[in-house]
Amino acid sequence: MFKVRKTKTGSGNVAVQIVNRFGHQTKIIKHVGSAKNEAELGKLLELGRNLAFKMSSNETLFPEMYEEEKSQLVNINNLQVLPDHKHMFAYEFLSYFYKLSGFDKLGLAIFKHLVFARIIKPSSKIESLRFLKKNFGIRYGHSSLYSELLKINGIKDKIEAVSINYARKNLSFDFTLVFFDVTTLYFETFKEDGDDFRKPGFSKDGKHQQPQVLVGLVVTKEGFPISIETFEGNTFEGHTMLPVILNLKKKYSIENLTIVADAGMLSFNNMEVLQKHGLQYVVGARIGGIKETVIKDISKNIDKQENYIVEAKTKYGRLLVDYSKKRASKDKSDREKQIRKAEFQIINGNPIVKRIRFLKEETKTKYKLNQSLIDKDMVLDGLKGYYTNTNEMDTRLLINRYKDLWHVEKAFRIAKSDLLARPMFHHKKENVKAHILIVFVSLAIAKIIEFETKLSIKKVVEQIWDILDITFEDTLTKFKFTKRTETINHPLASYVDKYNKSLKTEY
Repeated sequence: MFKVRKTKTGSGNVAVQIVNRFGHQTKIIKHVGSAKNEAELGKLLELGRNLAFKMSSNETLFPEMYEEEKSQLVNINNLQVLPDHKHMFAYEFLSYFYKLSGFDKLGLAIFKHLVFARIIKPSSKIESLRFLKKNFGIRYGHSSLYSELLKINGIKDKIEAVSINYARKNLSFDFTLVFFDVTTLYFETFKEDGDDFRKPGFSKDGKHQQPQVLVGLVVTKEGFPISIETFEGNTFEGHTMLPVILNLKKKYSIENLTIVADAGMLSFNNMEVLQKHGLQYVVGARIGGIKETVIKDISKNIDKQENYIVEAKTKYGRLLVDYSKKRASKDKSDREKQIRKAEFQIINGNPIVKRIRFLKEETKTKYKLNQSLIDKDMVLDGLKGYYTNTNEMDTRLLINRYKDLWHVEKAFRIAKSDLLARPMFHHKKENVKAHILIVFVSLAIAKIIEFETKLSIKKVVEQIWDILDITFEDTLTKFKFTKRTETINHPLASYVDKYNKSLKTEY
């Protein structure tokens, strides 16, 4: 069984070696290299672990180095399976995509490993350390974890630059069109912190009493993340878009950019500032707040014509409204559910515990239907509005671009469900931000994997986790060797092969 060790050199550097132990003797099999800093050490340890596992398997990278050991005959009666199975196939698979993305150039080996743990088995950071040790043989101490988290915040700009570079090279991304949305991530506590960061606020997870943070995410039209920002938990979501977009514009000297966002980002100030900076926008419109006479005119002009677009000028720019029969059916169904709730409350007569939309209170115990609100809501059936300040796109194309906003929503769903970004257990602001960056890179890797394999990240994790590296020991000679379970027909084995070939090429 081959091991990787670190040792100090006479020059003060750290040497990484692959060794084998026989009895009480340690034999150096291969000198991997010497590191002058943490980034180099992380890469050399990474290489060493991969080479050691390969050398311990049936297909060795260096047969000439241990021909004697390989030729030993093993009596099956003396053979036992050791309990420390490893999942190096999964590790090598994720390493291929981490390298493909360009994130390997960041250094910080622990960052990479926390990303892998987040993709495969998201949990607390302490649990992630146990996971890495058990399944990959990678060890970190608790103290080194938190010191490394501080370093992660220091490379936020580099992390985003890697994502943007990947999008430019592989997704034809050029900043002319970006998508923005926000979500909330709550903490598993009811106590606020003292630095005005973790604060209760409107929660999209329904955790209004618990401290939270807001996360603003910018993605490409394919849903690939290019920028992320974390805000205090009680920040109004309409105040999140401008700092993120203007920061991107300044950092990358963007001349032509159209941002697509939902109605929560709409405010006259936001639109005015974007226009002042020469930026275009397509933002969802809350048409229920528009004058009833205007809405009736729009509805009359559309006359339930599928995909027919009516345009009007407003202080927010051009207002585009279209009609969808499918949307009209859903609007009607939603309204009827609310009416049934209101009618039940009228019959029941108990004090109202939760707001009911179409219910009008006459006295504390007497209610009736709000018919005028119902009539207004019926006029809105099937209508959807969009504000824009650009004249450079066809109106149908503009609306289609807005509908692509679902890619951001999907990105958030992956982050919240598959990557379990919340609840969070960190207390310090710096650690919270580092956690968000780990989730950001995990999301980027997950999206690249989905692009390449055409499978969901959940399905991919299930498949790569099936392959084991099993260690055997000859109880008589104490010789250990590792065998990998069958991968010949595995649908994702080619990516692992590419990764291992790249290691041979580089070193």
